[in-house]
Amino acid sequence: MQGDAPDPLVVGIGGTTAPGSSTERALRVALRAAAEHGVETQLFGGEALAALPLYTSGRPLRPEEESLVSAVRQASGLLIASPAYHGSVSGLVKNAIDLLEETAKDDRVYLTDVPVGLIVTAYGWQATGGTIVTLRSIVHALRGWPTPFAAGINSAQCKFDPDGGCSDPAVTGQLEMVGRQVAAAALRDHRARANA
Repeated sequence: MQGDAPDPLVVGIGGTTAPGSSTERALRVALRAAAEHGVETQLFGGEALAALPLYTSGRPLRPEEESLVSAVRQASGLLIASPAYHGSVSGLVKNAIDLLEETAKDDRVYLTDVPVGLIVTAYGWQATGGTIVTLRSIVHALRGWPTPFAAGINSAQCKFDPDGGCSDPAVTGQLEMVGRQVAAAALRDHRARANA
């Protein structure tokens, strides 16, 4: 990185209330690939998301809410991972996304021009595609740029080990591609701003 400018930050948001969920493990694989590509990373996994109260506009933020909003404000890239619950984004992940309403009046409104990588897990294929489409629509509404590739993971076919590896190397490659695409775009934008 040029001068004393810090490396760009990529924030990961996702998981479930179950410790060690396949959704959070998939997100960790993508975050690790992003970090190997030269960015800083920060994870808000299932435990952090479960600690968030239901978002209420106009209420003072609690420390755990402020932590997520502050990280997203600093982020040059985002990774969002959701299980596909009944064909759509889980309430846990959607609540975290709703919290980004706090950035509506920032200089950088919502996720303006931020690259966002998407990951969806489901126990079967039917719900993955629809949930990816929903997440893309949400990112567009927040003025972000979904990366070209999104990873849809069938948890019935791919098992994650405690270290984050997947029983299917092709799935690992897909998750790493999502992480690399976000990191590459974040680095490119970060360098452009540093040289402006």
